Amino acid sequence: MSVSNSSLTVRVWPAIVRAVSGRCPACGGGKFFKSYLRQVDRCSVCGESFGQIHADDGPAWLTIGIVGHVVVPILLFTETNYNSPFWISMTVWPLTALALTLTILPRAKALFIAAIWAMKAPGIE
Repeated sequence: MSVSNSSLTVRVWPAIVRAVSGRCPACGGGKFFKSYLRQVDRCSVCGESFGQIHADDGPAWLTIGIVGHVVVPILLFTETNYNSPFWISMTVWPLTALALTLTILPRAKALFIAAIWAMKAPGIE
């Protein structure tokens, strides 16, 4: 039985925590992503459908906000207080931003999709 079709009350935060950890927001058992940013159409354990939910630009917006607020202050502090060679600055900061972006983006997408699913919001089409 699908959680969205049952009379059970879905709690938002547990669903978000399960999805961010890569598991099904409904049951916590099945995988949530079939590839890097592609959510599964249906959970392999409980059968809940996620293929119709679209997060749109929310995950990218959240990722840019987090990465920008983490990298830029550290970059400014380091560049003003330490005299590092130019090639180090041109290597370290882009790679740091890239690594953080690649780490945060799928989790941000999971957060948005789980929240949309748990609240039965209009993102479900």
